[in-house]
Amino acid sequence: MHTAGKPRSPVLRGAAALAAGLLLAGCQVTVGHGTRDDGPVATDAPMPATGSASSIGDPYVPGDGNGGYDVQNYRLKLAITPGGARELDGTATITAKATSRLTRFDLDLTGLDVAEVKVNGAAARFQRDGSELVVAPAAPVARGAAFTTAVRYSGTPQAINDPILGRYGWIRTRDGVFVACQPSGAHTWFPGNDHPSDKATFDFEITAPAGLTVLANGEPETPPASGAPSTAPPATGAPGPGITAGGGGPAVVPAAHRAETTSVWHVRQPMATYLATVDVGRFDVRTGTTPGGVKIITAVDPTLSTSPVDRFHALNARVTDEWTKLFGPFPFGSTGGIIDDADVGFALETQTRPVYGSFGLDDTIVAHELAHQWFGDSVSLSRWQDIWLNEGFATYAEWLWGERNGGSTVQQQFDQRYRDAGNSELWDVPPGNPGRRQMFGRSVYDRGGMTLVALRQKVGEQTFYEILRTWTKEHRLSTGTTPQFIATANRVSGQKLDAFFKSWLYDKGRPSR
Repeated sequence: MHTAGKPRSPVLRGAAALAAGLLLAGCQVTVGHGTRDDGPVATDAPMPATGSASSIGDPYVPGDGNGGYDVQNYRLKLAITPGGARELDGTATITAKATSRLTRFDLDLTGLDVAEVKVNGAAARFQRDGSELVVAPAAPVARGAAFTTAVRYSGTPQAINDPILGRYGWIRTRDGVFVACQPSGAHTWFPGNDHPSDKATFDFEITAPAGLTVLANGEPETPPASGAPSTAPPATGAPGPGITAGGGGPAVVPAAHRAETTSVWHVRQPMATYLATVDVGRFDVRTGTTPGGVKIITAVDPTLSTSPVDRFHALNARVTDEWTKLFGPFPFGSTGGIIDDADVGFALETQTRPVYGSFGLDDTIVAHELAHQWFGDSVSLSRWQDIWLNEGFATYAEWLWGERNGGSTVQQQFDQRYRDAGNSELWDVPPGNPGRRQMFGRSVYDRGGMTLVALRQKVGEQTFYEILRTWTKEHRLSTGTTPQFIATANRVSGQKLDAFFKSWLYDKGRPSR
């Protein structure tokens, strides 16, 4: 993730701006939505007393994730009505494999009303417990068995406003919605196992008012088209789908009279839940392939004159092809990006096409987010402690793109920061274990990027890029940890680099050069 302007501090690469002028990025948990216990249950029978773990145990995102199963696929059937009294009606069908015998299990879900849960087609008992949906299937699921859970739910997802990480998640725009959820916002709009260690494929079937464009991760069954101009009346004769005649706030059109459109998207490579997105609104859309042969879909809200869609489209193609040469084959079926009229100061590396707020087109931020397609999206985190594996690598790529286009060199970026010996944000926070409050802070980004520059100096440029390509190849579409990256660097370089990485990633204080 990336914030527009300054490096994030003290946290995040993807949430909102701190009043002190620092833009946060990302998203974090423990937002205090309270306990909900208002959902109906299938029967009056009591819930089993014990079940699988209700959290994956990651201290950086307390409460996130669940034990007892491994999700294989999410099929999300969503009806989205921006500005409606109820913006979302959904059915999530989750295919998973049980890793233990399940008499009950948890799904992460916050703030939405659940009407029905079925496991393997049979009605299941369920109850709400804070941000957990606790499910008791009619019959226990055997260890090793594949099973499906269908959850029918509705409501209006609420953006998360976290005192540390800022505002993120389901963000309303003038004409639709913008969704960016790092690290913990996915369970505000669909139930699941909301931790990046459990990646799965996704299928989206999204219905929205006619005249609006629907965008999601992956590849569409029908290529998306540009939405109707804001002044174009819909088939019903209303001023415009979801918009008042003057272009102000959303107008609610009765469902019985509203024309709709449905879009289907497939994510065939495993994806972490926080990287899932749906974006609904009016967009200018460009499609095609990059010169290197990667399918590309680019979309920009047409009201944003600072972000020309054709330049953005060409930039996405150029960056994708350049990073393919350096980091290895592009890991997904398509690339691109979405710039929306969203009042947020960040971008997020949503898989296949990153999303950007309305702050304007910045080439180095695009380079950063597209580098994440390798570092963070294809090779994902097993634990949030290792977030530098995402952000440090993307920051290095950001500096490299600036160097290649006439800006400061990578070495100059390193030297400028290294000279600032009194910078406690850099030198007092070890990027390999920064703690929850600093998991998206300056050390993770800048000191993480500096670690890679120092590694390049130590092993030589050719060996350095061989290490990166080996990492992206061996952990492609999977997960990785810092100790695994260190082992890869040792093996490829033929050097013992443990002390080097300890100094740069885990020790406080400025490392020696």
